[in-house]
Amino acid sequence: MTRIGLISDTHNYLDEAVFRHFESCDEIWHAGDFGSATISSALQGFRPLKGVYGNIDGMDIRKEFPELLSWNCEQVKVLMMHIGGYPPNYNKRSKSLLQDHRPQLFICGHSHI
Repeated sequence: MTRIGLISDTHNYLDEAVFRHFESCDEIWHAGDFGSATISSALQGFRPLKGVYGNIDGMDIRKEFPELLSWNCEQVKVLMMHIGGYPPNYNKRSKSLLQDHRPQLFICGHSHI
């Protein structure tokens, strides 16, 4: 079973405790608002990283990560984006993407929930 460390909205700050919490993880998934490439580099140097850019991310992050990411992890279809809303209040774009992609797992950041 793949162990995932899920994080978002780091806003250019990455507490060292993250590395302890994610020590047993196989991958890290970041749902946007890295803040800078320094954060993504630190995470990539620790574990394989999947991520999307967020609304505060500059071109350094936007060149490296897409706005939307869809993939399969252990036969689970995953869809990740930064701004998606929250159940049942998804934004209009998210609703459309959810209908198109039909993921089993939808991950988004931005809300700081």
